[in-house]
Amino acid sequence: MSGRALSFGVMAEAYERFRPGYGAELFDTVTEYAGRPVRTALEIGAGTGKATRLFAERGVAVTATEPDGAMLAELRKRVPTGVRTVQAAFEDLRPGETYGLVYAAAALHWTEPEGRWSRMAALLEAGGVFACVGGPVELADPAVEEAVRAARAPFLESDDVPSPDGTPPEQAMQWPGTELQRSEWFGDVRQTVIERRFTMTAHEFVGYLSTVSAYLQLPDPVREQVFDRIVQVLPETVGIAADITVHLARRLGANA
Repeated sequence: MSGRALSFGVMAEAYERFRPGYGAELFDTVTEYAGRPVRTALEIGAGTGKATRLFAERGVAVTATEPDGAMLAELRKRVPTGVRTVQAAFEDLRPGETYGLVYAAAALHWTEPEGRWSRMAALLEAGGVFACVGGPVELADPAVEEAVRAARAPFLESDDVPSPDGTPPEQAMQWPGTELQRSEWFGDVRQTVIERRFTMTAHEFVGYLSTVSAYLQLPDPVREQVFDRIVQVLPETVGIAADITVHLARRLGANA
């Protein structure tokens, strides 16, 4: 696991405060696809537990895994009693117990590609569901977005996380659906988008940026300078487009 993947712990409280959470529509999308009650789930890279709460509060027995101790400590403060927590990267999980659902929310791109889907399959019951949830948090106004890009450009060309398998953004099926379609372990691959629109203050938006790995990798003085420049070009309140792309797939066959 890369240093960038483990950069969030220093900002665990900000991550909890400024990252948007997940609504009931996500739970409904996953359970409707499953076609049967989802009783047990394993979460990969649970962060501060935003997706953990969604499923646990609806009666799913969730095991939340997270490699960063600070993030896991923040999660433990906030999730319902009964959520099991494990400090571990995905690659460190060992087959044994299997689950009806394995999911990752804004975390799958930090996992190692080699052996990813055989590992995932080993954690799932036959017919169990894998779900990947993610999507950028973007400024809805193109003029404001361009002003922020220009303010950031001398220090950081892009704050995007590129597609892990190089899938171009205009392609209909996006990663990880592309990998799932090629995997011998999974079938019935689907991609759906849940629209999210809301507003943030300029302070809240910069708070969100403070949790983005591209900024966390900058030296402290540079990062503060970038944020100062961004604040100067933002209106007091900004519209946010933060659509969630959900990839779903079903575990084929029986576990080895």
